Amino acid sequence: MEHVETIVVGAGVAGLTTARLLVEAGRDVVVLEARDRVGGRVSTDRRFSLTTDMGASWIHGVDGSPVAAAAAAFGMPMVEFTVGGYQPDSRPIAYYGPDGARLTDAAAQAFAADIHVVDATLRDVVAGSGPQASYRDVTETALAAQGWDEDRIQRVREYLEHRSEEQYGAWIEDLAAHGLDDDSIDGDEVVFPDGYDRLPRRLAEGLDVRLTHIVSEVQWAEGGVTVTTDHGIFHGADAVITVPVGVLHSEDLVIAPPLPEPVAGALSRLRMNAFEKVFLRFPSKFWDDDVYAIRQQGPESRWWHSWYDLTALHGTPTLLTFAAGPAAIETRDWSEDEIVDSILVQLRRLYGDAVPRPTHVHVTDWQDDPWSQGSYAYMAVGSTTADHDTLASPIGGVLHLAGEATWTEDPATVAAAMFSGHRAAQNVLGSQIPIDHAWLI
Repeated sequence: MEHVETIVVGAGVAGLTTARLLVEAGRDVVVLEARDRVGGRVSTDRRFSLTTDMGASWIHGVDGSPVAAAAAAFGMPMVEFTVGGYQPDSRPIAYYGPDGARLTDAAAQAFAADIHVVDATLRDVVAGSGPQASYRDVTETALAAQGWDEDRIQRVREYLEHRSEEQYGAWIEDLAAHGLDDDSIDGDEVVFPDGYDRLPRRLAEGLDVRLTHIVSEVQWAEGGVTVTTDHGIFHGADAVITVPVGVLHSEDLVIAPPLPEPVAGALSRLRMNAFEKVFLRFPSKFWDDDVYAIRQQGPESRWWHSWYDLTALHGTPTLLTFAAGPAAIETRDWSEDEIVDSILVQLRRLYGDAVPRPTHVHVTDWQDDPWSQGSYAYMAVGSTTADHDTLASPIGGVLHLAGEATWTEDPATVAAAMFSGHRAAQNVLGSQIPIDHAWLI
């Protein structure tokens, strides 16, 4: 048995932030990671001489972001690419109607205006909703209040369904009414042309990180924590578990005794989503140069409805789309060719025979990743926003949970992971420590 002061389970951004801050404070720390790399759901693929972020891609708002500060300190190039929370306008978006024809500028502006009207109503409806209300419930109430004809309502209804899927990878009826309360962005959004994985790789420098160490059990008691792995047993005065919600829900990791209330209740109300990325590189552009996104309306948009132009990132004609919610679940066992064929049917509805087959394709598979079991967590019906922070409540003075799902203000982001790691380190130490010590040491 190996003895250390603190055991950190998981070498994602939350775990690495925790470990760096604890090491800076003088503690003896070991980080146990099941994968053969650091980063967790920050993962960059460099096949075909292309840099593709398969997991986290954006800093969703650089103002006040510790991720932006760390990236700058580590010399990571950043390119502005603001998606704005599945925004209906503000950026040049090419909208295509149910018939496959592009909307005029006036029609697109009218559609965006309808969304803004419904969103204004929705704020009050959500605020007055109970925990058993779904996002479908509150959006239907807001739509009914407008008194519009059914076709006009249906176009906005589709948009709200797509927003639920793209923001949280969940079908609108499965997402809690308050599930998008955190949908706010401060400052520009940026992406990393050299890959997001440079962040966790730099955070890991100098730390005792044990890769391919699969943790099967965490036993906690007043005297400390014992962690069992396939490479031996570790004992520490305390431990920080940073694995995703999907792993916490699984039988692959046993926590004994089981998590107590209110932590267990909070965990039971959070779910791991179904959200996959599909990157399509083409030999040439067939879409307009002046658009940031392409979106289609109507029944054909049920799965493939939005494509984002990433050409500016590397100069290669590239579209990114998502299989989210039901689309991710139903295409889970599809081959890459089947997914591409399905997407091309929709693009050719809009652009005709000008759409060639892509030269390179990247499709993520987070649902089948045993160390995440999904992309990120969302609030299921019955949950409250407080469940995120409740999940991070210290347990028995020796056990702490951290990760994107444990941060209320902006969950499902790398910033949330970093903030949660900072909080966990402070809880272990019982004292304050500046978060920038994670990247300035």
